Amino acid sequence: MEFRDYYKVLGVERTASEADIKSAFRKLARKHHPDVNPGNKDAEKQFKEINEAYQVLSDPTKRKKYDELGADWEHGVSQEEMMRRYAREAAAGGRGGDAHFGAGGDFSDFFEQFFGGASERFRPGGGMHGFGFSAEPVRAPDLRAEVQVNLYDAIKGARRRLEMVAQDECSTCGGSGIVTSEKRQGKNRIIQAARACETCGGAGVIPTPRALEVTIPAGVTDGTQLRLKGQGGRGTRPELNGDLFLLVRIEQRPPFSISGRDIRCELPVWDYEAALGAEVTAPTPDGARVSLKIPAASQTGRVLRLRGRGIPGRGREAAGDLLYEIKVLAPTDLNDAERKLMQQLAESRSARAVKDPRAEMMPRS
Repeated sequence: MEFRDYYKVLGVERTASEADIKSAFRKLARKHHPDVNPGNKDAEKQFKEINEAYQVLSDPTKRKKYDELGADWEHGVSQEEMMRRYAREAAAGGRGGDAHFGAGGDFSDFFEQFFGGASERFRPGGGMHGFGFSAEPVRAPDLRAEVQVNLYDAIKGARRRLEMVAQDECSTCGGSGIVTSEKRQGKNRIIQAARACETCGGAGVIPTPRALEVTIPAGVTDGTQLRLKGQGGRGTRPELNGDLFLLVRIEQRPPFSISGRDIRCELPVWDYEAALGAEVTAPTPDGARVSLKIPAASQTGRVLRLRGRGIPGRGREAAGDLLYEIKVLAPTDLNDAERKLMQQLAESRSARAVKDPRAEMMPRS
């Protein structure tokens, strides 16, 4: 009799967690299920091997014995000695006549020799749910969605109505994607026949349209992910509902742009305002206006900062700033008098031998 590597059958490491084992089993069982592969003997054989492997590795007691058995096998302990050891343990632990689980066929000789019956989770009335799954609670899938808000809403907060399609747990199969029927064979043997759930097509979930009112809190930034607990897929009980993860995108419209929590605005000023200094009025993201003092001799690129007037802080994050970046403009519609004044300015500066602003650009001789 050959040793059966159940970890290899499920394609998991020996250190795999219970969740990893269950996930691998579900994936393989759906792939090789007889209903999906009618008349395919190889698929039926693999399906039985997968069930057998999961039967052992999903049961902590059986898995511990199996791991010990593997170590004995590697160290050359005789089969007779192993059988005597497990017989003693079975007698001491009252392993008894648990009902077997299968898909219309028996377990391997290896399984029968060392593990005898199925675990409690596979007994009739003992929590059997799906083909080889225990009836432990199944959490419904999480849901992900994206919502777009404008800058004003990001600053002040808003309410939004979302329409989405949630993946609610199938009530027929309880999220397993499989339904079973029992068939008694002999005195103490019950066979579990499994098939894909017709309600959900074996997916375990049902697409369900849903409309939801959500609150966008003040102070969100572009890329903020909000977690709304219990607003994802619907489970069989409220505590098994999935969560809704909402990705916030902020629509950026001129003249404002966003950098983290800071808000930037390009502020055009006339050349004479930049040269002499001035007081100008500028817009704010919340639709109001603010008075700004332009320092004399300001150049394009100079930034005027209003601290704390950006996107509000959230939690430990401080509020951002509102930044106005000066852009100096030359007038294009001078009248004769203005043109004459500009000419006088040019002559005055030339007479003073003012440094050429392009001098640093020229190649050195």
